[in-house]
Amino acid sequence: MKARAKDAALPRDPAGTFRLEDFLPYRLAVTSARVSRIFMRSYAEQYGLTIPEWRVLAVVGRHETLSPSVVGELTAMDKVKVSRAAASLVARGLVKQSQDPEDGRGRLLRLTRKGTTLFGRVVPTARALEEQLAEGLSRTEWAALSRALAKLDAHCRTLDIDEEVEAEAAD
Repeated sequence: MKARAKDAALPRDPAGTFRLEDFLPYRLAVTSARVSRIFMRSYAEQYGLTIPEWRVLAVVGRHETLSPSVVGELTAMDKVKVSRAAASLVARGLVKQSQDPEDGRGRLLRLTRKGTTLFGRVVPTARALEEQLAEGLSRTEWAALSRALAKLDAHCRTLDIDEEVEAEAAD
């Protein structure tokens, strides 16, 4: 049977001292913020895009037509952030927002020609930046990191579902 991380891999200070710099959620947040800053500088300088705008552009570009709520689910962004990013992209003529024919209250987002052109220019930049990040690890480490993040994300989703079910049961 496989040892669980909490039993096998988590180092514990015998004195019980809590070190924020060793706390995984903190380390993930700090690293994520650093990575986002690298991407943000590039996207802002070259394309005038914020990170939320890029995420909306990328997910709509991939899926062609999406509701803002699905964009939020796919990007793990809250409704307000998606709404602001989408509104900015619409104002710049990169995204078109239309009424959902199946839901009179719903909206659908799709890239305009201008948005599709920009998306095609930004993707190679994103890939080049990702390659620069990958240079900090061996191929084996990069693959292991990718697998570990996918596994951790999937586990977090089950924890979120458990909390949602508990919250609904409490109502």
